[in-house]
Amino acid sequence: MPDELAPTLQAPRPGTLYVVATPIGHLGDLSPRAAHLLRTCDLVACEDTRVTRTLLAQAGSNRPLFSYQDYKEEAQAVHLIEKLRAGQSIALVSDAGTPNISDPGFRLVRACRRAGLNIIPVPGPSAVLAALCASGLPTNGFLFAGFLPPKTSARQRFLERYRDFEYTLVLYESCHRIAKFADDIVAVLGPRRPIAVAREVTKKFETVLVGPAGEVRAKLLGDQLRGEFTVVIAPADFEL
Repeated sequence: MPDELAPTLQAPRPGTLYVVATPIGHLGDLSPRAAHLLRTCDLVACEDTRVTRTLLAQAGSNRPLFSYQDYKEEAQAVHLIEKLRAGQSIALVSDAGTPNISDPGFRLVRACRRAGLNIIPVPGPSAVLAALCASGLPTNGFLFAGFLPPKTSARQRFLERYRDFEYTLVLYESCHRIAKFADDIVAVLGPRRPIAVAREVTKKFETVLVGPAGEVRAKLLGDQLRGEFTVVIAPADFEL
């Protein structure tokens, strides 16, 4: 590795929030920089302390944890900002992937910006990018819309709105609704619309189904619908 690209692991800056991406499945995807910060920051703010303790063990860290949950994020953000103002460094993580991307973190980052505090991103694993780059569907531009509403009518309205969108769509879906979501795609966008459905990315049972929506739907329904899903929908004029 050229000297100018060699990693330099520096001590965390006082009063700084580090937004740290963590593995979405394979613990080997934890970057050296992320592991270093998990070992050296004063505090690790996380969703589920049980999940994050496993990650800290992988990183060789014994840092204290603070449970930071979406439903009481604003009140907890005030507490964390006080610690940052007192000079502590904090690593913000989610259970998997990048905080703030369909995970808690937005309100804290916004509050830190408003308070004039330092925020440093530590990039890493992302189910959005992993599924997109493995799909073979267009990557020149895309819209990530997270999780759609649980009701069929709301999902179908979204698909109608973006039926002729010129770029690729990327969405998350749970195992409980992926079959119905596939039904909606076929019903609204048609059985020939090119899509990809990635399941359990980087994990033992990782699968990526790519093809016309009708065929992908049939394969989904013939399999066990477990795990977490990322759905990639190509523009209408794209040909496989």
